[in-house]
Amino acid sequence: MDVSLIIKATLVLSGMGLVLGALLAVASNFFAVEIDPRVERILEVLPGLNCGACGYAGCEGAAEGIAKEEAPITACTAGGHEVTEQVAVILGKEVEAKGVPPKAQARCGGGRGKVALRYIYDGEVSCHMAQQVACGPLLCPYGCLGFGDCVEVCPLGAITIGEDHLPRIDWERCRGCGLCVETCLRNIIALVPETSQVDVFCSSPEKGKAVRSVCEVGCIACKSCEKVCEFDAIKVENNLAVIDYDKCTGCGKCVEKCPTKCLVAYPKKDTKS
Repeated sequence: MDVSLIIKATLVLSGMGLVLGALLAVASNFFAVEIDPRVERILEVLPGLNCGACGYAGCEGAAEGIAKEEAPITACTAGGHEVTEQVAVILGKEVEAKGVPPKAQARCGGGRGKVALRYIYDGEVSCHMAQQVACGPLLCPYGCLGFGDCVEVCPLGAITIGEDHLPRIDWERCRGCGLCVETCLRNIIALVPETSQVDVFCSSPEKGKAVRSVCEVGCIACKSCEKVCEFDAIKVENNLAVIDYDKCTGCGKCVEKCPTKCLVAYPKKDTKS
């Protein structure tokens, strides 16, 4: 065995290793991507739900967008005001005083037993799928289908479906991110002020006779509520009662007068659903 060949091979390989290592070190510095340390800090305070309510695919993208000031510090609606305050501290910004956040509300009271059915749907549990079959099982084209697409998109588990196939929204959990509003194909879910005291549990713009023919509790545009309100807080527009939350005092007179009981007063100190 020629020892000199082994030594030469070892020296050559060692030299190549040193050269390649040096090249890699230079390349890593040359092609290095500078990372804003604030991104990691912001990511730590975000809830990590990756819900997409902010408009980004996930929390990491949101953190980068906020750090680059491409997104506002209030971008994380799922995290609420608490997260906004923490992000503001990281970025050295001032945050506006906490306002009253909106909450999601499902404006339909026509659950099973109160709304007429076209057929019994027994397919995939999905509002979008049910709608594909003869425009859905309900004769009311504006009623809640009740198969829980809103439940699936809520990042905070604030929505459940009751036995009557209507959504129940837990306002203690709801942060008003609006994902359920975007998902609802019948536009039944809306964001309303947390301070609201009365709401209309109907979304149909049809005339009274048409509503009565398919639902027991729909708004029939009789204007009884409008006539009895002393604060000009409720108007019937496009055959549907509309409440001005800024004017409504929660006196309850419209609720008492409503013949179909589509107007509902919220409990004063309870979670609304």
